[in-house]
Amino acid sequence: MSNWGATNTNNETLQYCFPNNNMSCTNNVKHGAEYIFVYIFISTVSVFTVFLNLLVIISIAHFKQLHTPTNVLIFSLAVADLIVGLILMPVQGIKLIEPCWYFGEIFCSIFPLIFYVVVTASLGNLIIVSVDRYIAVNDPLRYPARVNINRAVLSIVVNWVFSCIYSFFLLYESIVHPEKNHACVGECILYIDLGYIITDVLVTLVTPCCLIISLYIKICFVAKQQAEHINSLSYKKAKSEKKAARTLGIVVIVYLLCWIPYYIAALTLGQDTGDSLVINIMYWILCMNSCLNPIIYALFYRWFRISAKYILTLKIFEPSSEYFNLFMQEK
Repeated sequence: MSNWGATNTNNETLQYCFPNNNMSCTNNVKHGAEYIFVYIFISTVSVFTVFLNLLVIISIAHFKQLHTPTNVLIFSLAVADLIVGLILMPVQGIKLIEPCWYFGEIFCSIFPLIFYVVVTASLGNLIIVSVDRYIAVNDPLRYPARVNINRAVLSIVVNWVFSCIYSFFLLYESIVHPEKNHACVGECILYIDLGYIITDVLVTLVTPCCLIISLYIKICFVAKQQAEHINSLSYKKAKSEKKAARTLGIVVIVYLLCWIPYYIAALTLGQDTGDSLVINIMYWILCMNSCLNPIIYALFYRWFRISAKYILTLKIFEPSSEYFNLFMQEK
């Protein structure tokens, strides 16, 4: 273990993750400008993701006009995306670059659980949002009676609890028996049996896709019918509902596009191997979705652009700033 500076035939410095530990894994250190570039890229995207989702969270929490059931669901989605930017992106980025795991055995078991809980909760949020938009477009007159903030909060709590239970069940072996995650010190590999991967595909991809797609097809059909029979008094409200449904539909499509490559790779490889370069890249694509969501809000929600301007110019510290009108410029 004292051969700290040996060099192999590929001119890579062969080191050990923990040179003072006889059980340490080897570390093939590659020197190059691309590593510096990747580290800068990961840091930039992580900070950008945290910053944008904090804007969403502060906007919805601070401004009274945004205290609606739909925005409560967006708040929950932004919290999940914030966790991705704070924890998952940096760690997953380091795993993509570094061959060694330096965060300890306990976090090696906890990290996959955090990852699966967050991404499963995000998908659950999108399902609830789809149901919310369907009710708003299909039955607008009874929407206030059927959907309120308390029910939205309850659905969010149920969603997060289910995500925790489901993720624990899926990763039970790796959590209870963490020694299976590594063969030497400095290694963290997640193994999931093919049967569990197939179950996960059915639970978190096939079923949600069928449900979400069917709901948005119905939303488009109902919106088209309403456009043909709409009156001038309700035109503005109907247009607003259609715009919200379209925007959240884009969020759903982007989410699924980020999910599908991971499942294709996992099923192709036969098991979820945490040390696979392909799987690590697919994980990173999943994380990137959390950066895209607030960008979509900025592009399609004028209220988000206005509230972000108030936050960045520190106007939210003015008296009664929570009552600012964010929709006065809506067209």
